[in-house]
Amino acid sequence: MFCYAIYAKPPSVVKKKKFNDQPFPYHHELEVEIATLTNLGVGLGRIPLPGSQPSALSSQPTQPQGGWVIMVPFTLPGEKVRARVYRNHKNYSEADLVAVLTPSPHRIDPKCPLFGSCGGCQYQHLTYAEQLKWKRQQVEELLKFMAGFEFAVNPVIGSPREFGYRSKITPHFRAGRANRPDGPRADGSSGGLALPLSPIGFLKQGTRFDLIDVPRCEIATPEINAKLPEVRERTRQRLAAGEYKRDATLLLRHAQEGVITDYDAVIHEKVGDLRLHFLARDFFQNNPFILPAFTGYVREQAAGSGARFLVDAYCGSGLFALSCAPAFERVAGIELSETSIKFAAENAAANGLKNATFRAGDAAQIFAGLEFPPAETAVVIDPPRKGCDESFLNQLFAFGPRTVVYVSCDPATQMRDLKGFLAAGYRLTAVQPFDLFPQTRHLECVITLVRG
Repeated sequence: MFCYAIYAKPPSVVKKKKFNDQPFPYHHELEVEIATLTNLGVGLGRIPLPGSQPSALSSQPTQPQGGWVIMVPFTLPGEKVRARVYRNHKNYSEADLVAVLTPSPHRIDPKCPLFGSCGGCQYQHLTYAEQLKWKRQQVEELLKFMAGFEFAVNPVIGSPREFGYRSKITPHFRAGRANRPDGPRADGSSGGLALPLSPIGFLKQGTRFDLIDVPRCEIATPEINAKLPEVRERTRQRLAAGEYKRDATLLLRHAQEGVITDYDAVIHEKVGDLRLHFLARDFFQNNPFILPAFTGYVREQAAGSGARFLVDAYCGSGLFALSCAPAFERVAGIELSETSIKFAAENAAANGLKNATFRAGDAAQIFAGLEFPPAETAVVIDPPRKGCDESFLNQLFAFGPRTVVYVSCDPATQMRDLKGFLAAGYRLTAVQPFDLFPQTRHLECVITLVRG
């Protein structure tokens, strides 16, 4: 069903930098043809700078193909658009979309009325088939330019749901006097005109701290959207009463069983025949509808080399370890969070899986005392967005498992780490993206590496 909770966080204080007016003044409008999409989901085009030859630009570096790079969100390849510059960098400019002059044949009407203002989605204006096509191409480009390696990337496995799939959302809001319904007078006395309430929502497109009010999220599950008005109204009442002294974040999580109202309470989820439970605040994949295919693929890749043993680093509450357990003689998982390890052990018992053990600790120490022979061991790694740290990779290479299945929510850091695997004598055998996050630039990518 769902849960919601509130996390407090200190307010942000940001000093704005002076606008750099080279090569374009603030809000300069220009026309540009979009050539491609970046892995951030932003349209990229190039234009010649007025009065300058690209080869003569010493203070303003050019890109290899020539021309100044213009980044314009919510545009598509092949489109001619009018854009308004709002930020100049050393070798490119960022601009807001003003008008689409020549639309792409793949452009569609976005489902959400906030699309283009809310920073949560990047692709609602693009057909889903084209979203999958571009995500595949972006993985190929990251492989080529970050890992220096060309390899055939499998077609992206799409989500069964294009909308209404996200089982967790985290709207933010600002605290403070501006949220009181009866603001102060100019002389400091009470009874002045009401001041506007803080938005309850997500970051505004193109900003790092501004919020946009989001009364409904189209990529969230229907159950979350049904509950969201009640949670927003309750939050408004508490804001009006002055209960919040700091900015905070709401958590709404939709689960398979139970109605949870406390982020420290337990969430129940089911992935195929596997029954899992974990704390609402702990990490768990937020698209449950694609998880059977996702975990099934990881199991096939881990067991496909004939390994008898499995090590799951960053195991959380046991999603991959327990999904893979039936294919191995023994499974060992490690996770920094002690509460997650507790739930992983309980999940193993609840599913009758007696060949899986778990312990809490730094993933960099996972191989200490491990009895599994490396030549018969597969390792699954699913690190944070920043990728694997050097100490962990060095230990992994020293252990030398037969197979490594690397799951990542950021293919850029995954491809960075891939260079280390190739240098350590591993060969890449499969690259399989999964679209756990339709309508957004994000995706999960699974790469399989075999020693020798």
